[in-house]
Amino acid sequence: MTSDKQVKASHRNVPGSDAFRAFIASGWASRSTEPVPRVAVADHAADRRAAVSQRFPGERLVIPAGGLKVRSNDTDFTFRAHTAFAYLTGLGADSEPDSVLVLDPKPDGGHEAVVFFRPLASRDSEEFFADARFGEFWVGPRPTIQDIESRLGVSARHIDSLADALAKDAGAIRLRVVRAADEQVARRVDQARGGTATSEGATSGATAEPNEADEELARFLSGMRIVKDEWEIGEMRRAIAATHQGFDAIIAGLPEAVRKGRGERWVEGLFGLYARHEGNGLGYESICASGDHANTIHWTKNTGQVREGDLILVDAGVELDSLYTADITRTLPVSGRFSAVQRKIYEAVLEAQEAGMAAVKPGNKFSDIHAAANRVIARKLHEWGLLPDGVTLEQTLDPENGGLHRRWMVHGTSHHLGLDVHDCQMLLRKDYMDGELRPGMILTVEPGLYFKADDLVAPEEFRGIGVRIEDNVLVTEDGHENLSAAMPRTADDVEAWIAAVQSGAGA
Repeated sequence: MTSDKQVKASHRNVPGSDAFRAFIASGWASRSTEPVPRVAVADHAADRRAAVSQRFPGERLVIPAGGLKVRSNDTDFTFRAHTAFAYLTGLGADSEPDSVLVLDPKPDGGHEAVVFFRPLASRDSEEFFADARFGEFWVGPRPTIQDIESRLGVSARHIDSLADALAKDAGAIRLRVVRAADEQVARRVDQARGGTATSEGATSGATAEPNEADEELARFLSGMRIVKDEWEIGEMRRAIAATHQGFDAIIAGLPEAVRKGRGERWVEGLFGLYARHEGNGLGYESICASGDHANTIHWTKNTGQVREGDLILVDAGVELDSLYTADITRTLPVSGRFSAVQRKIYEAVLEAQEAGMAAVKPGNKFSDIHAAANRVIARKLHEWGLLPDGVTLEQTLDPENGGLHRRWMVHGTSHHLGLDVHDCQMLLRKDYMDGELRPGMILTVEPGLYFKADDLVAPEEFRGIGVRIEDNVLVTEDGHENLSAAMPRTADDVEAWIAAVQSGAGA
């Protein structure tokens, strides 16, 4: 058991007599014995595991899915498997909590993939009717051992046998674990290594070397995802298309958001409806920031009004059942038309985004994207006279002593995207920021300008205006493809988009 422990209410009970047990266990239709079809992603997941096997020959590798997290008393947050587990198994929203993938070294080389999990319980078990957290009566049936093996093309075993599997050949085979995925599984691995895990996750009774080995495994698994295979790119296209539908719904609902009050929540709810219907849910907490709230970079409270004449910045993405997510931002004029000053700021951000996109091509560094967009942002602010007196464009662009223009764009311009909205984050700087762009990478390009309402340095007419434009971009052999290009970006096109959707004609 690796899930958080729930509070159990003493006033609740279920019938426990022998007569009840016999009665509830009987009279059910037979379960299907048809093999579950092998899923399309299974072959891709097998290729990924083969790459891991080649990198860590002869070692036992432990990749937990993680457990349920308590939300309140006896209720849990919705379960989402750890990304490394999802990537290497192909299980997404249908992953079972407390599951663990073990890559077990074979004597003749390579690894056997084994998924340890809690399989479907029999109907004569107490779990079937009495366990409100895992029981079939309460949360529905889980897969059987045969289901997982048929679906994924791996071996599967009951989670109760995990401890013995980890302890097998203890001392003779090196063990690595993705520690961040599940602290309790990490402790079991430490015990198998011969040490005792502390509450901080370090290992006593052993050297620090095992933890360094674990970090090396986590970093390798993170880096594997930086170039997407054909199946992943297809999933990203689907996630982006679903996100487009969600933005259409937001645009259609803007008048109602204004009318009802607390409109940011209305916008959030509209997008959440499409995220749940078209996918697994949200890839991250949606930012629905109207007016000055757009100048809070990660505004997820979404408690504000949506008012005529304001801009609303919406940063949102649909996560599919496969757990791949889009990440798109559009800044929309609530009334359907940009004011002159709103358009001025919007078009400056768009020019910066175009410069960043132009830098997305094989051979360039990842950091070149930010440098290109950042230069446009700095130039615009310099032209508008916002930098301190005497500061030149080159001075503010100086990486050591400059950066004064970053007052109005404090964040970076890009990040990798995939199973995690901020994907591949375990990579070192030399492999991420200084890494070379390669075909198959998917990343965001998202500059912005933010003029807070209380910013006395900014021109008065700028204050309270925040703009960000974000698209999801695939690096190709000869440049890039904007995967979210179907979602309008220019000021004129955004206005036309709003008019078309609100008239019922679509984008």
